[in-house]
Parts: sequence; C-alpha cells; structure tokens
Amino acid sequence: MQQPATRNELFKILGVGFGIAVTVGGTIGTGILRKPGPIAAQLGEPWLIMALWLAVSLYAFLGTLCTIELGTSVPKAGAWYVYAQRAFGNYAGFVVGINSWLGTCSALGFGVYTMSEYIALLIPTLAGYEPYVAATILLVLTGIHWIGLALASSFQNVMSVLKGVGLFIFVAVCYIYGDEVSTADAQLTTSRIIETGSWIAPIIFSLQAIFYTYDGWHTAAYFSEEDRDPSKNLPKSMIGGVVLIIAIYLLCNLAILHILPMNDLSQSKLAAADAITLIFGEGSGKIVTLFLMISILGIVNAQLLFNPRVLYSMSRDGLFLKAGTTVNKGGTPAVAMLITSGVAITLILIGKDATEKLSDIATFFFVLGYTSGFASLLALRRKEPLLPRPWKVPAYPLLPIIMLLLSIAFLVSAVVQDLPSSQYALLFLIISYPAYLLVTRLNK
Repeated sequence: MQQPATRNELFKILGVGFGIAVTVGGTIGTGILRKPGPIAAQLGEPWLIMALWLAVSLYAFLGTLCTIELGTSVPKAGAWYVYAQRAFGNYAGFVVGINSWLGTCSALGFGVYTMSEYIALLIPTLAGYEPYVAATILLVLTGIHWIGLALASSFQNVMSVLKGVGLFIFVAVCYIYGDEVSTADAQLTTSRIIETGSWIAPIIFSLQAIFYTYDGWHTAAYFSEEDRDPSKNLPKSMIGGVVLIIAIYLLCNLAILHILPMNDLSQSKLAAADAITLIFGEGSGKIVTLFLMISILGIVNAQLLFNPRVLYSMSRDGLFLKAGTTVNKGGTPAVAMLITSGVAITLILIGKDATEKLSDIATFFFVLGYTSGFASLLALRRKEPLLPRPWKVPAYPLLPIIMLLLSIAFLVSAVVQDLPSSQYALLFLIISYPAYLLVTRLNK
C-alpha cells in the first residue's frame, strides 16, 4: 500500500496499462467525430483527406519516439515544461509551461461545456442551464481526483476501454450494415480548394483540425515521475497508445468515407452521428450522443489528471506559487488541481464562445509544445551528453531535426495564413514575459 506523501512527493504507483489508457483517453475526444465534416468541406477528395490523416499519424508516431527519450531520461511530471526548462532555462520553461497549461484549461472548459450540451439533448429540461451543468460535472470530477490518484487512474482506465471499444464497434457497424457510396457520390461538387483555386489555406486549416484531434499522443509522459519503472514502462505505454490511436482514427475516417456521400459529409457537424442515422434511422442518434458523452468524459478526466502536474512542476522550480507543490494524502497535486479546475470553470461561466475560441488557440500552443520538445531533445544531447538515456531515439539527429522543422513550418504557415488562432497565441506569448518577471520576483 502506498504511504501518504509527507514531503509533497507524487506517488509512484502507475504502470503500462494506465499509460496506454491515459494516452488514448487524453487524445480521443469529439474531434474524430466532429472534424471529418469541416475537413471534407475544405478538401473534397477522399484520397487527400486520408493523406493528411496519414501524415499527422506519422508525425505523432515519430514524435512519440522522440518524446520517449525525453521522458525516460528526465522522468519528472510536466512533460514539455520539464524538458524546455532543463534544456533552455527558466524563462523558456515558463513560457512553454504556462501556455501549455492555459491551452489545456481552455480545452478542458470547452470539452465539459460540449458535454453539457449533449446532456441537454437527452434531457431537454436542462436546456439553458448548460454552463451550470458543465461546472457541476467538473466539480464532481475534481472531487474524484481529490480522493486520490488510484481512483482517478482507475476511472480513466474504464473510460478509455469504453471509448476504444465503442469506436471499433462504430467502424464494424459502418462496414457490416452500411452501403458503400458510389464513385460519383464520393466526390465533392465544390470545396474550399475549388472555390479559391488554392491548396495552401485549406490544407493548413485541415492540418490544424487534425493536429487538434491528435493532441494527447504524448500524455503518458506527464506521468513518468509517477510510473513504477519509467525506463521500461514508458516506451510500451507511449508506443502502444499512439499505435492504437492511429488505428482508430484511420479506421473511423475510412468508415465514414465508406458510407457518407461527400456532399453530405462536407455539411456534417457530427459525421459519426450522421453515419449511424443513415444506417439505422433518426432514432439512433441518441446512441451516438451517449457515446459522445463517454468520449468527452474520458478526455476531460485525462486533462484534469495531467494539467495540474504542469503547475506542480513549475511550482517546484519556483516558477509558480509555492503552494502549488502541495500533494494531498491521495497523491493529487491538490492546490494545482483546484487552480486548474477554477480557471476552467471560470471560462465555462464566461460562455462557450470564449472557451471555443481559446480551444482553437490551444492548437497553436500544443504544436509549440511539440516544437520545444524536439528542440529540447537536441539541446540536451549537446548540453548533457552523460545524462542516462535508457531509450535513445532512432536515426538521431536526423529524426528530431526533421520533426523540429516540420513543427516550425506548421507554426509559421499558421501565422502567414493569418489564422486568428495563431495571432492570439502570439499575443499570449508576448504577455508571458511580464508574467514571468512577476512570478520570479514573488518567489524571491
């Protein structure tokens, strides 16, 4: 039995099963069910849609190989923050950490708000009370996490299994009961590419949507400090998790393209629900709505698990409130979790539009985190050549350099294309500097 933390230390009680579960749960949300429609409207070609999903799948897999080296050589809670702080110093760590944390807070708020909307569809009497339903859900989850890591991780395992099984059933149903679309119906009569005559903006938009859907492939790295044996377990957790996610995403897209005419798909706000409705009729939509709630609950629980650990590590390094290092008797970073929940609930009560816009901005922050990770890997190889590395990324230094350049290219293209998310993200980065000065001064 794990003894209570007496020196604000996290518990080392996690293993491979949790690592895979939290990776799947922290990645797969509503994106795979909602994004195929907007992506189809932009691209209009099944082969191009699948090509972009394959490209980001490969990016996530290769990124996982890079992150395993970082997670096993620096096994501390916090992932991107920890690596940037160690490789480039406190300011770089603060920028990466605080923006990663804020991005996840906004995604957390948006996810719970969306879940409350689906609950209102099943229980119409709750319509109009969505913000309060969302805040209540988050408070209940916070209570579960307050009890301790053992309960929160078990809850995550159950949610991830239900989510994975549900998506594989969806794929099977589409192929067994659905009718394949004709060649003519598989083509879109118009798309953003056709309308503008340009491939660049539609592809950047689609990549941004897919990147948002894939964010979370690195989630297990946040818990390396709490893993019983990170040098052995983390590679299995991260590779197993990302392979499972890739399989689910590609199969779901193929299933949707298999039965939904492209013109219908391009106008769909919830492609999976439309696919099931096409097969079984209008009454079947509630089944997908129920599954959506389970899916969102899984990703929200994962976000509430890993995001406080960023603040915990920042606090331990003197880059956030000193009280942020507090760990309760259940192994939960208590103060950091309460602050995370409080910020997310505040965003929920401000309104869905705010959380939705901030969650879009979060995509830029997420890729910024990946970029900092690949840069940190290269920097630590030079800065600390004797650092024990139980896992070494293959094809070094070529692979991390390629991943770094691809990440930078995405960030630059997002700015050049004047995507609002990138503009707001840059504003947040500028604000980070005075915030850093204030925090470091308060901690002196």
